[in-house]
Amino acid sequence: MNETSFSVIKTTFEASNQGTIHFGQVVSQLLTAGVESYYVDYRNGRTTYYLSDGATADFTFEKPKHQIADLFDGNAVKAAILGAQQGRIMYPEFKVLSQAAGCVAYTVWISGRHVVYMGRRGETHIERFPD
Repeated sequence: MNETSFSVIKTTFEASNQGTIHFGQVVSQLLTAGVESYYVDYRNGRTTYYLSDGATADFTFEKPKHQIADLFDGNAVKAAILGAQQGRIMYPEFKVLSQAAGCVAYTVWISGRHVVYMGRRGETHIERFPD
C-alpha cells in the first residue's frame, strides 16, 4: 500500500471516530484510497480496511465502556442508520446506539454498496447505500 492511500485511510478513520465527517464522506474518501470494504469489530476495538490490490490496514479504537446488548434489535439498528443518514447523529453516537441494539460488528462493502450489521448469534441486518 502506498503512503498516500494509507494516509487517506488513517485520516478518514480518525475523523470518523471523532465525529467530524459523515458516512458518505467516509465512503467517498476511502474509495479514493482504493478501499473495497472494511470490517469494524466493536468487541475487539479494531477496524480493518481491505484494498482491491489485497493490501490491508488495521486500526484500533477504544472498546465500549458499556456492555453491548445481548439481543440484536434490527429495528433499533435501522433507526441508528437513519439518524446517521439524515445527519442527526455522527459516528461516536452511532456506535453507542448500534451497540445498545446488539450490534457487535459490521462490514461495509463499498464496492457492493451495502453494510451488513451482525449480532452475537449471527443475526444480520443488511442496509443498502441510498441512491
